[in-house]
Amino acid sequence: MPESTTTGPGPTSPGAATENATIRPFHVSVPEAELEDLRARIAATRWPEKETVDDLSQGVPLATIQKVARYWHDEYDWRKCEARLNAYPQFVTEIDGLDIHFVHVRSKHEDALPLVVCHGWPGSFIEQMKIVDLLTDPTAHGASASDAFHVVIPNMPGYGFSGKPTTTGWDPIHIARAWVELMKRLGYTQFVAAGGDWGGIVVDVMAAEPAPPELIGIHSTFAGVFPAEIENAIATHGELPPDLSADERLAVDRLAAAYQYAGQAEMGWHPQSLFGLADSPVALAAWIVDHDPVSYKTLIAPAFVDGVEGGLTRDDLLDNITLFWLTNTGVSASRIYWEHKATWAGVRGVSIPVAVSNFPDDVVYSPRSWAEQAYPNLIHFNDVDRGGHFAAWEQPELYASELRDGLRSLR
Repeated sequence: MPESTTTGPGPTSPGAATENATIRPFHVSVPEAELEDLRARIAATRWPEKETVDDLSQGVPLATIQKVARYWHDEYDWRKCEARLNAYPQFVTEIDGLDIHFVHVRSKHEDALPLVVCHGWPGSFIEQMKIVDLLTDPTAHGASASDAFHVVIPNMPGYGFSGKPTTTGWDPIHIARAWVELMKRLGYTQFVAAGGDWGGIVVDVMAAEPAPPELIGIHSTFAGVFPAEIENAIATHGELPPDLSADERLAVDRLAAAYQYAGQAEMGWHPQSLFGLADSPVALAAWIVDHDPVSYKTLIAPAFVDGVEGGLTRDDLLDNITLFWLTNTGVSASRIYWEHKATWAGVRGVSIPVAVSNFPDDVVYSPRSWAEQAYPNLIHFNDVDRGGHFAAWEQPELYASELRDGLRSLR
């Protein structure tokens, strides 16, 4: 392993004929000129007129995104984020011709369980950084040494400091295979995986039969539990069974609402048309802020509009948005929606142990009745009392507790 490698934002695939399996240290170092350009672009934003409604039916209100831009330009400091990231060991390695960036922190407890944590959109490895210390050093956070994990957090292809695919084919199945290769390359002969959003889909397909022998269990906040006929009825506005339980009806309503998000539809249809995400930082911020109505109301509006920072702070949100901007990954990150042609929330044939946690403000919900059918080896199921779609980011202590409880029986 080289002694050091300093890499700025936006590495690309080396395109070498023979794959380089070397694991190279990585250090975040953004040139000051790029931060000055960001501020200049924010200041030069050409604003549209105010929306013609008093609700969110037309998208992010002008006043909200102007407050985001004002704070981003006047007060936000990327260097604080950069310093926090560089406090953790980061690396890059080439898998299937693409550079993959990841954080790898080994616990001081030698019997720790290796864990790969998978993010979604519009996330990045930043989304999970708050749980690293909680999982690797549990005794410092009120838990037992027997709950320790060795933690690996990779950036998906086209996200953050990972390379951007130049060919098609990097769908969740390909990503799942790459994460297995990454864990094996790090010397782990047995490991578990956890994720939400796209990360939940990745760990589900990773665990689908035939599961790799190294993978001994998964944890998900975005579980694949929907019976095929129900998911199809939601997608096609067809007739649903009349005897759904209250929990099953909640699951249907959540997924139906998620299918209506126009942003995800555009990324699945024509991601390359989203040139504004590469040209305008404010366009990128608005696109990410408009992720889903619940996250907007419970996390974003309180922080930027009301001045009340709850699960996420203004800096939390802008750390992630700024990473997208500096690495120019708004478009490349969107392509996974185009790549994915399979089920979003359906059963995938997983027989290894599975733990499921439902966070109340998430955009999806997994009823126990369907989880038990989808996962014959369901080892943990819990409806937690707070938190939303970005569980590890919003409620790191609670999410870490769910991982400990959900995967404890696999140690």
